Amino acid sequence: MSLTEKISSDLITAMKAKDKVVLEAIRAAKTAFTLARTEKSGDTVLTSEEELKIIQKLVKQRRESAAIYKEQNRPDLYEKEVTEADVLEKYLPAKMSDGELLNIIKGIIERVGAKSPADMGKVMGVATKELAGKADGKEISAKVKQLLGS
Repeated sequence: MSLTEKISSDLITAMKAKDKVVLEAIRAAKTAFTLARTEKSGDTVLTSEEELKIIQKLVKQRRESAAIYKEQNRPDLYEKEVTEADVLEKYLPAKMSDGELLNIIKGIIERVGAKSPADMGKVMGVATKELAGKADGKEISAKVKQLLGS
């Protein structure tokens, strides 16, 4: 079952349960998928990588909005954004532990043959593709910098 199908199924479940917050989060994801499909000329099918990127983007937007609402002392809006981000995160693969992430990046560095901080671009290109959805870009970047000694 693709992510699009799972979201459509969960949308119906949320409607029946009359769960407003879950419903809003899932509707946002469904809308984003529809926009992405129509952007590509017509009714094309999204790849699983594209679906994951869309969900990651939605989660990131909600986390950033929540941080702003917290700064502005708006707990009502903060809670809504955090809850929606949590709902959407359920569709993402499980995050990797620091140890797993470090080991995978070490392997990528060896494969690419990176020796210095100047090779960071090569490593990041491979790492972001391989770790899409499994680790945040900032975490990957920090680990690569740490391992390359910059």
